[in-house]
Amino acid sequence: MPRKTDNNAWETFLGRRHIESNAETLQAAHEGKTILLTGAGGSIGSALAMRIAASRPRVLLLLESCEQNLYQIHSELDRCEAPHVPILGDIADGPLLDAVFARYSPEVVYHAAAYKHVPLMEANPLAAIRNNALGTYALAKAVADHGAKRLLMISTDKAVDPHSVMGVSKRVAELVLMALSTEKTRMAIVRLGNVLGSQGSVGLLFLQQISRGEPVTVTHPEVRRYFLTLRETENLALTAATVDSSGGIWVPELGPPRKVLELAEHLIRSAGLTPGDDIPIRFIGLRAGDKMGEQLVSTRESRETACIGGLHRVTSPQLSMSDLEAAVAELTEILRHRDVAALIRALRRIVPEYQPSAGLLDVHLALPEREECH
Repeated sequence: MPRKTDNNAWETFLGRRHIESNAETLQAAHEGKTILLTGAGGSIGSALAMRIAASRPRVLLLLESCEQNLYQIHSELDRCEAPHVPILGDIADGPLLDAVFARYSPEVVYHAAAYKHVPLMEANPLAAIRNNALGTYALAKAVADHGAKRLLMISTDKAVDPHSVMGVSKRVAELVLMALSTEKTRMAIVRLGNVLGSQGSVGLLFLQQISRGEPVTVTHPEVRRYFLTLRETENLALTAATVDSSGGIWVPELGPPRKVLELAEHLIRSAGLTPGDDIPIRFIGLRAGDKMGEQLVSTRESRETACIGGLHRVTSPQLSMSDLEAAVAELTEILRHRDVAALIRALRRIVPEYQPSAGLLDVHLALPEREECH
């Protein structure tokens, strides 16, 4: 029988110095303030909630669309006697957002709500765009209209030269925040990789397979990803929200991406077993939307060499306000008609570097050559 994997398995796999945040800076950024956190019941959201609550905000607003997840983080904060308000709702619900901002006037917003699973979003592209792209637009508009000071969104390396619906939906969300950011309301983005130990992560899948004595399934022996621990993710998100007041896109120092196969082998050994002998490793092939490797900065972007709090600023192409509003109007109309082929065409115009997966094109009809956005 495999032994239980040590809690340090993630850290020993990464083999690097922990990415930390400045406790005094975080305290000053949150103490006495009203903070809104979206996706508050997810792995990242709930970890952020506990950290922010420890900084003694005036009140922490927890926006979450999953009742059970909201109940769990609400219960944890109740036990800590941290002032908070659980809000069961959807970031794409504009009237709800307006009501929340009108009643509580949050000053700082952390945006962790997103659909994240690549194959599921390839199968449900309309839902991905509604939640990740248009939901972010609704949230950012509420933030700007009601005069909040800062918004920090957690993005993903999959938004860089995206091959998946999930990735392009997050790239559109990045474009939304860059267009809507002003001197009055700064909107920042931090791009992260795969969070080890988070809900639905490949690491947890491997642990489940190992515990059942099943083969560990890896898509390809050469697939590489950026990995972070949940603690590093918290620290990077909190640092990106406080390190600079001018917004924009930030990426961390993570070193080179690691092979997913190496993670599988490491977790098998951490369970006291031998890869290949006790637990077979089976290669199942890349899924629709998967890439062999990820990047934190695209070929159309540049990364500043200066490093602040473990983060580098990225200079990235942006949409004008008029182009953004036209794109949002088009996507909204497409979703109303549930026209996936038109959706993919629109996304290719908005994000020229987007390359839809063959599987998505097979399912949703052949599309004409990409039209450039003018």
